Amino acid sequence: MRPHPGPENPVGPETLVSDHTVYACVMGSRAFGLATDGSDTDRRGVFLAPTPLFWRFEKPPTHVEGPAEEQFSWELERFCTLALRANPNILECLHSPLVEHVDDTGRELLALRGAFLSRQAHETFARYALGQHKKLEADVRVHGAPRWKHAMHLLRLLMTCRDLLRTGTLTIDVGDERGPLLAVKRGEVPWPEVESRMNRLAEEAERAYHRSPLPQEPDFRRVEDFLVRTRRASARRADPYDEVVQGVVRGRGVRQP
Repeated sequence: MRPHPGPENPVGPETLVSDHTVYACVMGSRAFGLATDGSDTDRRGVFLAPTPLFWRFEKPPTHVEGPAEEQFSWELERFCTLALRANPNILECLHSPLVEHVDDTGRELLALRGAFLSRQAHETFARYALGQHKKLEADVRVHGAPRWKHAMHLLRLLMTCRDLLRTGTLTIDVGDERGPLLAVKRGEVPWPEVESRMNRLAEEAERAYHRSPLPQEPDFRRVEDFLVRTRRASARRADPYDEVVQGVVRGRGVRQP
Protein backbone atom coordinates (compact mmCIF):
# COMPACT_ATOMS: atom_id res chain seq x y z
CA MET A 1 0.00 0.00 0.00
CA ARG A 2 1.33 3.42 -0.89
CA PRO A 3 1.87 5.83 1.97
CA HIS A 4 -0.21 9.01 1.91
CA PRO A 5 0.50 12.38 3.48
CA GLY A 6 -0.69 12.56 7.08
CA PRO A 7 0.50 13.00 10.69
CA GLU A 8 2.79 9.97 10.49
CA ASN A 9 3.81 10.54 6.90
CA PRO A 10 3.93 14.23 5.90
CA VAL A 11 5.31 13.52 2.42
CA GLY A 12 3.44 11.52 -0.21
CA PRO A 13 5.12 9.42 -2.91
CA GLU A 14 4.54 11.94 -5.70
CA THR A 15 6.15 14.66 -3.58
CA LEU A 16 9.20 12.46 -3.01
CA VAL A 17 9.63 12.18 -6.78
CA SER A 18 8.82 15.78 -7.63
CA ASP A 19 10.78 17.45 -4.82
CA HIS A 20 13.51 14.98 -3.85
CA THR A 21 14.76 13.37 -7.06
CA VAL A 22 18.55 13.43 -7.27
CA TYR A 23 18.92 11.67 -10.62
CA ALA A 24 16.55 11.07 -13.53
CA CYS A 25 17.16 9.58 -16.95
CA VAL A 26 15.51 8.00 -19.97
CA MET A 27 15.89 4.24 -20.35
CA GLY A 28 14.58 1.57 -22.69
CA SER A 29 14.97 1.63 -26.45
CA ARG A 30 15.77 5.35 -26.56
CA ALA A 31 18.78 4.91 -24.27
CA PHE A 32 19.87 1.72 -26.06
CA GLY A 33 19.89 3.37 -29.48
CA LEU A 34 17.05 1.12 -30.64
CA ALA A 35 14.15 3.59 -30.71
CA THR A 36 11.74 3.65 -33.61
CA ASP A 37 8.78 5.93 -34.32
CA GLY A 38 6.50 3.99 -31.99
CA SER A 39 8.88 3.66 -29.04
CA ASP A 40 7.76 4.74 -25.57
CA THR A 41 9.81 7.05 -23.38
CA ASP A 42 10.70 5.11 -20.23
CA ARG A 43 11.80 7.39 -17.41
CA ARG A 44 13.71 6.17 -14.37
CA GLY A 45 14.90 8.08 -11.34
CA VAL A 46 16.38 8.05 -7.85
CA PHE A 47 14.96 10.11 -4.99
CA LEU A 48 16.43 10.80 -1.57
CA ALA A 49 13.77 10.49 1.11
CA PRO A 50 14.49 13.05 3.87
CA THR A 51 16.19 11.28 6.77
CA PRO A 52 13.60 12.31 9.42
CA LEU A 53 10.98 10.25 7.58
CA PHE A 54 12.87 7.09 8.57
CA TRP A 55 12.43 7.93 12.25
CA ARG A 56 8.67 7.50 11.99
CA PHE A 57 6.72 4.26 12.32
CA GLU A 58 5.60 4.51 8.70
CA LYS A 59 8.73 4.48 6.54
CA PRO A 60 9.03 6.14 3.16
CA PRO A 61 8.53 3.86 0.13
CA THR A 62 11.47 2.03 -1.43
CA HIS A 63 10.13 2.88 -4.88
CA VAL A 64 7.42 4.94 -6.55
CA GLU A 65 5.61 4.28 -9.80
CA GLY A 66 4.66 7.49 -11.60
CA PRO A 67 3.40 10.14 -11.36
CA ALA A 68 3.95 10.31 -15.13
CA GLU A 69 3.28 7.39 -17.44
CA GLU A 70 6.23 5.02 -17.93
CA GLN A 71 7.98 6.58 -14.92
CA PHE A 72 9.54 4.61 -12.06
CA SER A 73 11.83 5.78 -9.25
CA TRP A 74 13.77 4.15 -6.42
CA GLU A 75 14.73 5.55 -3.04
CA LEU A 76 18.50 6.04 -2.93
CA GLU A 77 19.27 3.26 -0.44
CA ARG A 78 17.19 0.70 -2.35
CA PHE A 79 18.80 1.77 -5.60
CA CYS A 80 22.32 1.37 -4.17
CA THR A 81 21.44 -2.03 -2.68
CA LEU A 82 20.23 -3.33 -6.04
CA ALA A 83 23.22 -1.85 -7.84
CA LEU A 84 25.62 -3.57 -5.43
CA ARG A 85 23.85 -6.83 -6.30
CA ALA A 86 24.58 -6.12 -9.99
CA ASN A 87 20.92 -5.85 -10.93
CA PRO A 88 21.05 -5.35 -14.73
CA ASN A 89 18.27 -2.75 -14.90
CA ILE A 90 19.82 -0.66 -12.12
CA LEU A 91 23.36 -0.77 -13.46
CA GLU A 92 22.15 0.24 -16.91
CA CYS A 93 20.14 3.09 -15.39
CA LEU A 94 23.37 4.52 -13.96
CA HIS A 95 24.91 4.50 -17.43
CA SER A 96 22.09 6.02 -19.47
CA PRO A 97 23.34 8.53 -22.04
CA LEU A 98 20.03 10.43 -21.67
CA VAL A 99 20.19 12.21 -18.31
CA GLU A 100 17.26 14.55 -17.65
CA HIS A 101 18.07 15.74 -14.13
CA VAL A 102 20.97 15.50 -11.71
CA ASP A 103 21.79 17.47 -8.56
CA ASP A 104 24.91 17.40 -6.37
CA THR A 105 23.90 14.12 -4.72
CA GLY A 106 23.09 12.64 -8.12
CA ARG A 107 26.51 13.66 -9.41
CA GLU A 108 28.13 11.88 -6.47
CA LEU A 109 26.06 8.81 -7.29
CA LEU A 110 27.19 8.90 -10.92
CA ALA A 111 30.79 9.31 -9.78
CA LEU A 112 30.36 5.98 -7.94
CA ARG A 113 29.38 4.03 -11.06
CA GLY A 114 32.63 2.11 -11.07
CA ALA A 115 32.21 1.12 -7.41
CA PHE A 116 29.09 -0.88 -8.29
CA LEU A 117 30.69 -2.88 -11.10
CA SER A 118 32.12 -6.32 -10.43
CA ARG A 119 32.30 -9.80 -11.89
CA GLN A 120 29.02 -10.50 -10.12
CA ALA A 121 27.40 -8.94 -13.17
CA HIS A 122 28.11 -12.16 -15.04
CA GLU A 123 25.89 -14.16 -12.71
CA THR A 124 23.04 -11.66 -12.53
CA PHE A 125 22.97 -10.85 -16.24
CA ALA A 126 23.28 -14.53 -17.17
CA ARG A 127 20.57 -15.59 -14.70
CA TYR A 128 18.19 -12.96 -16.07
CA ALA A 129 19.05 -13.95 -19.66
CA LEU A 130 18.40 -17.62 -18.91
CA GLY A 131 14.93 -16.82 -17.57
CA GLN A 132 14.10 -14.73 -20.62
CA HIS A 133 15.45 -17.42 -22.95
CA LYS A 134 13.13 -20.00 -21.40
CA LYS A 135 10.15 -17.70 -21.94
CA LEU A 136 11.10 -17.26 -25.60
CA GLU A 137 11.42 -21.03 -26.04
CA ALA A 138 7.95 -21.44 -24.53
CA ASP A 139 6.58 -18.91 -27.02
CA VAL A 140 8.12 -20.89 -29.88
CA ARG A 141 6.56 -24.12 -28.64
CA VAL A 142 3.11 -22.59 -28.16
CA HIS A 143 2.92 -20.00 -30.92
CA GLY A 144 5.58 -21.11 -33.38
CA ALA A 145 7.66 -17.95 -32.91
CA PRO A 146 9.10 -15.91 -30.06
CA ARG A 147 8.16 -12.37 -29.15
CA TRP A 148 10.70 -10.79 -31.45
CA LYS A 149 11.07 -7.56 -29.48
CA HIS A 150 12.00 -9.57 -26.39
CA ALA A 151 14.44 -11.64 -28.44
CA MET A 152 16.12 -8.45 -29.64
CA HIS A 153 16.50 -7.10 -26.12
CA LEU A 154 17.88 -10.41 -24.87
CA LEU A 155 20.57 -10.31 -27.54
CA ARG A 156 21.36 -6.74 -26.54
CA LEU A 157 21.64 -7.71 -22.87
CA LEU A 158 24.00 -10.57 -23.66
CA MET A 159 26.19 -8.25 -25.76
CA THR A 160 26.26 -5.73 -22.93
CA CYS A 161 27.27 -8.40 -20.41
CA ARG A 162 30.03 -9.77 -22.62
CA ASP A 163 31.49 -6.33 -23.35
CA LEU A 164 31.28 -5.27 -19.70
CA LEU A 165 33.28 -8.32 -18.65
CA ARG A 166 35.79 -7.83 -21.43
CA THR A 167 36.43 -4.12 -20.91
CA GLY A 168 35.30 -3.30 -17.37
CA THR A 169 33.10 -0.55 -18.84
CA LEU A 170 29.31 -0.65 -19.14
CA THR A 171 28.05 0.85 -22.42
CA ILE A 172 24.36 0.51 -23.16
CA ASP A 173 24.06 2.20 -26.57
CA VAL A 174 24.26 -0.60 -29.14
CA GLY A 175 26.03 1.52 -31.76
CA ASP A 176 26.69 -0.40 -34.97
CA GLU A 177 24.55 -3.32 -33.78
CA ARG A 178 21.38 -1.25 -34.20
CA GLY A 179 20.62 -2.56 -37.71
CA PRO A 180 21.10 -6.29 -36.97
CA LEU A 181 19.12 -6.02 -33.73
CA LEU A 182 16.20 -4.21 -35.34
CA ALA A 183 16.15 -6.92 -38.03
CA VAL A 184 15.56 -9.42 -35.22
CA LYS A 185 12.77 -7.24 -33.81
CA ARG A 186 11.08 -7.23 -37.22
CA GLY A 187 11.21 -11.04 -37.34
CA GLU A 188 13.56 -11.07 -40.32
CA VAL A 189 16.07 -13.45 -38.71
CA PRO A 190 15.04 -17.11 -38.25
CA TRP A 191 14.69 -18.22 -34.63
CA PRO A 192 17.38 -20.93 -34.88
CA GLU A 193 19.88 -18.29 -36.00
CA VAL A 194 18.83 -15.92 -33.21
CA GLU A 195 19.13 -18.71 -30.65
CA SER A 196 22.56 -19.62 -32.01
CA ARG A 197 23.68 -16.00 -31.51
CA MET A 198 22.39 -16.07 -27.93
CA ASN A 199 24.31 -19.23 -27.14
CA ARG A 200 27.47 -17.85 -28.71
CA LEU A 201 27.22 -14.59 -26.75
CA ALA A 202 26.67 -16.52 -23.51
CA GLU A 203 29.80 -18.58 -24.20
CA GLU A 204 31.82 -15.44 -24.98
CA ALA A 205 30.65 -13.85 -21.74
CA GLU A 206 31.68 -16.96 -19.82
CA ARG A 207 35.18 -16.79 -21.28
CA ALA A 208 35.41 -13.05 -20.63
CA TYR A 209 34.48 -13.57 -16.98
CA HIS A 210 37.70 -15.45 -16.25
CA ARG A 211 39.89 -12.71 -17.74
CA SER A 212 37.80 -9.72 -16.74
CA PRO A 213 39.49 -6.57 -15.38
CA LEU A 214 36.55 -6.16 -13.00
CA PRO A 215 37.00 -6.91 -9.28
CA GLN A 216 35.33 -9.96 -7.80
CA GLU A 217 33.04 -7.83 -5.64
CA PRO A 218 31.81 -4.23 -5.71
CA ASP A 219 33.19 -1.56 -3.39
CA PHE A 220 30.65 -1.84 -0.57
CA ARG A 221 32.56 0.47 1.79
CA ARG A 222 32.76 3.33 -0.69
CA VAL A 223 29.04 3.14 -1.47
CA GLU A 224 28.08 2.87 2.20
CA ASP A 225 30.21 5.91 3.09
CA PHE A 226 28.36 7.88 0.42
CA LEU A 227 24.97 6.76 1.73
CA VAL A 228 25.81 7.58 5.37
CA ARG A 229 27.13 11.04 4.44
CA THR A 230 24.03 11.71 2.38
CA ARG A 231 21.65 10.59 5.14
CA ARG A 232 23.51 12.70 7.70
CA ALA A 233 23.40 15.80 5.50
CA SER A 234 19.67 15.27 4.94
CA ALA A 235 19.07 14.97 8.69
CA ARG A 236 20.67 18.37 9.21
CA ARG A 237 18.66 20.04 6.47
CA ALA A 238 15.61 21.98 7.61
CA ASP A 239 12.30 20.77 6.20
CA PRO A 240 9.10 22.77 6.78
CA TYR A 241 7.05 19.63 7.51
CA ASP A 242 9.30 18.32 10.28
CA GLU A 243 10.31 21.21 12.52
CA VAL A 244 10.17 19.19 15.75
CA VAL A 245 12.51 16.48 14.50
CA GLN A 246 14.88 19.10 13.08
CA GLY A 247 15.00 20.74 16.49
CA VAL A 248 16.27 17.48 17.98
CA VAL A 249 18.86 17.08 15.21
CA ARG A 250 20.25 20.54 15.88
CA GLY A 251 20.52 19.79 19.58
CA ARG A 252 17.92 22.27 20.77
CA GLY A 253 15.90 19.55 22.37
CA VAL A 254 12.13 19.21 22.52
CA ARG A 255 10.12 21.31 24.96
CA GLN A 256 8.40 19.06 27.45
CA PRO A 257 4.77 19.75 28.29
